[in-house]
Amino acid sequence: MTITNDIQYIGVNDHQIDLFEGQYTVPNGMAYNSYVIMDEKTAVMDTVDKNFTQEWLDALSTALAGRKPDYLIVQHMEPDHSASIGFFMNAYPEATVVSSAKAFAMMKNFFGTDYADRRIVVGEGDTLKLGKHILTFVTAPMVHWPEVIVTYDAYDKVLFSADGFGKFGALDVEEDWACEARRYYIGIVGKYGVPVQSLLKKAAGLDISIICPLHGPVLTENLDYYINLYDIWSSYQVESEGIVIAYTSVYGNTKAAVELLAETLKKKGCPKVVVNDLARCDMAETVEDAFRYGKLVLATTTYNGDIFPFMKEFIHHLTERNYQNRTIGMMENGSWAPTAAKVMTKMLEGSKNLTFTEHNVKILSALNDASRAQIAALADELMRS
Repeated sequence: MTITNDIQYIGVNDHQIDLFEGQYTVPNGMAYNSYVIMDEKTAVMDTVDKNFTQEWLDALSTALAGRKPDYLIVQHMEPDHSASIGFFMNAYPEATVVSSAKAFAMMKNFFGTDYADRRIVVGEGDTLKLGKHILTFVTAPMVHWPEVIVTYDAYDKVLFSADGFGKFGALDVEEDWACEARRYYIGIVGKYGVPVQSLLKKAAGLDISIICPLHGPVLTENLDYYINLYDIWSSYQVESEGIVIAYTSVYGNTKAAVELLAETLKKKGCPKVVVNDLARCDMAETVEDAFRYGKLVLATTTYNGDIFPFMKEFIHHLTERNYQNRTIGMMENGSWAPTAAKVMTKMLEGSKNLTFTEHNVKILSALNDASRAQIAALADELMRS
């Protein structure tokens, strides 16, 4: 793939993988992106996962067409991008590796060497001249590892954005960008909204025509759309109007209450009602929904004096990603001592700017007239808020 006259794509598609980072389902695989910049000197941008080292080296050799690379620029040390560093350095013994100081410390940990005799350490604002292409390095700590740098090529106006603007999915599969980019961002980067905001502010001062991420497609058009979404996600704003109901149910009574609430909300004209059974859904998809929409209803049973395990896991996923700026309603079910609402409220007490509904629902084993009336009141409040 040709990015510009001087920049070529040499990444790989992975359709062998079933769980990315050991937890995220990726039915359409993953892309591990790498690029080569051809000028008076030649720079390779990042490597790929160890399962694709030879495929990547072959693609690099084809792109080089007999030339030797001068530099390997390592922006991020996660093994899906760094695992082939040693193979590259062995294949091209005259090449120099360029990265941040923290990245070299990680190389020592991963590979037993920090390439002290073949390296250039770069930091904020440092440059590397290839010829007409002058690369400027921008530090991006905790987006989403501490060693991360991104790289700007002023000649072609390209931002090599590391894991920023990445998404799940291989490049030989057509799919909606936002859906899988959102799930990727919320799941993997979502905790680090403040560092992402800092990087976006730095990027705003650059004239960018192309974004080359380490996962997902190269972005060449309508860049404001992608940048705006990243701004929304990283500032924990509401992206879409709607209500998410996340629930667990043991014998179906809580499920019946959830279905009644969803039906009531739809009849009242709610633009979007998303219902997720936490025992059966993709947890990452439900977490994504909770961050996308502005209102969330948590419905679960009291279980061993606590809450049902899938609900506990879900709330942990929210809080560890700095869930905030949302409206929360609750439905609890308990046959003799319902405490689920109290437990869930306690779990969320460290989250910023959450508004809890005044009307919540208490079910004593099964729906009755009183709990049906509470559902109607909760629906009314959610539609007003």
